[in-house]
Order: sequence, then structure tokens, then C-alpha cells
Amino acid sequence: MVTVRAQAHTLEAVAAGVVILASVVFALQVTAVTPLSASTSNQHIENQQLATGEGVLTAASENGALERAVRYWNSTTGSFHNLPPEVAYTSTGRVNNTTLGRMLVRAFEPRGVIFNVYFAYQTTSGIERRQFIYRGEASDHAVTATRTVTLYDDEALYDEHERPTSNTVNGTGNFYAPPTSSTGLYNVIRVEVVLWRM
Repeated sequence: MVTVRAQAHTLEAVAAGVVILASVVFALQVTAVTPLSASTSNQHIENQQLATGEGVLTAASENGALERAVRYWNSTTGSFHNLPPEVAYTSTGRVNNTTLGRMLVRAFEPRGVIFNVYFAYQTTSGIERRQFIYRGEASDHAVTATRTVTLYDDEALYDEHERPTSNTVNGTGNFYAPPTSSTGLYNVIRVEVVLWRM
């Protein structure tokens, strides 16, 4: 009698183990784990990308590259240099035309990180964004580093070699950001760098 009960308990334990093992296998098959799945390591990578992006923007602000990129405007064509109107830089060759672009390429491309750059500015109807560099659709795990640039009416636009021209921000009628004040303050541009891993 005792032997029969022992065998029954052993059989129940084996059956329970099989059920638990089958449940674990099923759960693993249902849950897809990809390189872009949320995890602590992914959060750490995103934090590193954000910190690096903010560092690049700080360095670009200190060496003048940020201001030159914001005012890298062809007043004749009403576009960024060597582009049709309403088009952003997409190829690495074109991105490298500006110091800011070169800084971003050096900081992120060797790490397999893609970036887009937008200029956000105030209009009478609210905030609008203009694409400056567009390398693709950002993933769900993208991070955004930002830095602001204050524009004044009398600041010069830059030519395709990043040299100041005789045209000013307020002197051209087709600059992408409109004037928001008559006090000499033209507009405030928020430079947004969106970063994500390939």
C-alpha cells in the first residue's frame, strides 16, 4: 500500500514537472526577444546615446558650429545650401558639409547609431520643426538631445563654406524661421538631435 502511494506521488511530481516545463517552453516561444526589446541594458545604451548627443551639442555650441548650422541658409534659393527647398541633408557627403554634421558623423556612425537633426522654432500658430539632417525613420527607442540657439535680427547667414555673408537673418524674406519680435530678438531655435541604434 505504501509503495503504491509512493509511486502515485512520484507520478504526480513528474506530471507537475512536465506541466511546468511545457509552460516555460510555451512562454519562451510566445515572447519574442529582439535586440530592440526593452531591457536594462537597452536603457543604459539609450542613456549613453543621450549623454553623447548632449556632449556633442555642447561642444558644437562652444565652437560656433551650432550657430553656423542654424544659419547655413541660401537666401537666393530659400533653402539650406546645395539643396532644393523643403529638403534635408541625407547622404553622409552632404551631412559633412557642416561642422555640426561632421561632429555627429564622427561621434555616432562608428557606433552604429543613426541621427536626424531638426530645428524647432516659434511661429504665430505655435512650434514648427524643419528637418536639417534626415537619415531615416527613428525607432521606438530613439532619444533626443536638445540645445537652444538665440537668433538676433542682425546676425549673418553663412555660405556653403560656413563663412558669414552680407545677408542677415532678418534681411532675407525667405529664412525658414519667421521673426517673432520687433525688439531685435529674431527667434529662438531649438536644435533637436534624434538618436537611435541600427
